[in-house]
Amino acid sequence: MPGQKLGVVVIHGVWSQAGDLPIDSKVPSFSKGMAKRVIRKLGKRAEDIVWREVSWADILQRRQREYLDLIRDKTGHDPARAFMLSALSDAASYRKVTDGSAAIYEQIHNRVELTMRSLVAEIGPDGPILILAHSLGSHIMSNYMYDLQHFARITGEQRFETGLENMQTVAGFMTFGCNIPVFLFAHRRDSIVPIDYPGAGLPDHQQIAPWWQNFYDKQDVLAYPMGPSAPCYSKMVADRHLRDVPMHLGTTEVAQWDPMRHGAYWDDPEMIAPVVHYINKFFDARLSPSL
Repeated sequence: MPGQKLGVVVIHGVWSQAGDLPIDSKVPSFSKGMAKRVIRKLGKRAEDIVWREVSWADILQRRQREYLDLIRDKTGHDPARAFMLSALSDAASYRKVTDGSAAIYEQIHNRVELTMRSLVAEIGPDGPILILAHSLGSHIMSNYMYDLQHFARITGEQRFETGLENMQTVAGFMTFGCNIPVFLFAHRRDSIVPIDYPGAGLPDHQQIAPWWQNFYDKQDVLAYPMGPSAPCYSKMVADRHLRDVPMHLGTTEVAQWDPMRHGAYWDDPEMIAPVVHYINKFFDARLSPSL
């Protein structure tokens, strides 16, 4: 319907944050450059965008920095080492545990939950959302949606009171620099279960295919296509639910192994353009339900 706002939920991954991030999801930080470019290209339609961030780096960052400080006299100041420590320790720490502790997994998911809750007041209990997820953030959002869907399957109930908070109004899931396939090797390929379509709570004309688009720079060693990772994802590609999109970021001077390439998606025109296109496609469908 005309006037319906779209929530854009942006979550970072490794090496896409600088310093201690604000917990206030209304204040763009790591996605500031992307937000500025997207809003400028949308023109007047940007008035119907509610941009929110999910920041979680601070949960792990302090201990990582403390350790790097402790070993500085042994290793020197090495940005590549700092990047690898962040990438490896973030991935290793983000997992379910059964020891009763306040798991990192749950702390990070709580940040997602708080951001979704804040959106309800802005766009309504069944407002549509577009998720932009970088790197490990792709894995986090996939797990967050999977856990809610699994809860509903085993209990027959929804965890939250609104469709938005239950992740049933996701108009699109755009992942970039995604490394979900790395986490699948612990499971048999034929036992892997993907998330179900998270937009079933939207009107038919707002259900846009493919609902999941995965962008990866072929020179980014931490970014992978989803389709070949398991039969279920290959089927999603065949059914037009998922689309893997190879791209070439404009940082030709950055070597394949350089961590800067993994963080270059945020400001690159090749990433900005499909985000703007998807938002415009959503608004076109909103205004013309017959499309």
